[in-house]
Amino acid sequence: MTATFPKKILVAVDDSDQSLHAMHYVGSLLRDTADVNVTLLHVLKPMPRELMEHGGSENPKVEDSLGTQLRKEQEEWVRMEGAVEYPILLKALERLGQTGFPIDRVTLKFGHERDIADTIIDEAKSGAYGTIVVARHETTGTKRLFSNSITDRLLRDLSGTAIWVLG
Repeated sequence: MTATFPKKILVAVDDSDQSLHAMHYVGSLLRDTADVNVTLLHVLKPMPRELMEHGGSENPKVEDSLGTQLRKEQEEWVRMEGAVEYPILLKALERLGQTGFPIDRVTLKFGHERDIADTIIDEAKSGAYGTIVVARHETTGTKRLFSNSITDRLLRDLSGTAIWVLG
């Protein structure tokens, strides 16, 4: 099991008001806490299916070439999507900074693997974060059945990690 670090906090952000409220809460609560580092993570939309795998080849040289080309196309897609979505991270950073939280202790990251919960879980594990912060979104009716699925998966799959659900 990977050790976690209590003063490393991962905050999942999107373009919602709830996410900005979470920035205000985190910044106000932790602005005077020494050595706390925050990573703001925004998950991009899923990568197009055609960029997930190439058609393959029996020839090893052609296979290597196809794999190299696919990786280049994937990197380009992430770069382009990141450029479009970057203002979401900047807005979250600005809100966090407005609380007095030192922005030199903030890292901005994009995720793009599989789905939102998997991306947050992968980053939380690889970064050994002690705390994960997610914003709860207001939903009604049928949507409520699915609204907790991300939080439920985080709670289930990230034992030993504090999870703050703000809303």
